[in-house]
Amino acid sequence: MANGWARDGAIQDQIDDTITDAVSTARARLPIGEGSEYCDDCGEDIPPARRKAIPGIRTCIECQSKRDRQIRNAGINRRGSKDSQLR
Repeated sequence: MANGWARDGAIQDQIDDTITDAVSTARARLPIGEGSEYCDDCGEDIPPARRKAIPGIRTCIECQSKRDRQIRNAGINRRGSKDSQLR
């Protein structure tokens, strides 16, 4: 398939890099350190099963869900648009 100036496999490299970045970001968000029995945000008990499943957790499920909804990914446009490449 003709890709213009791109070499063969360049698109797959972009996909692989995007996935690698997403995995790195997710790993960076994992809690580290000692966990808590009580939520840092609301003070409610954190269930023992949650503390066992995610070592280092410091928030209850409800508060963590609120935090997760607030996360905005800046993202990197690896491909760019044709207009930006022609400038």
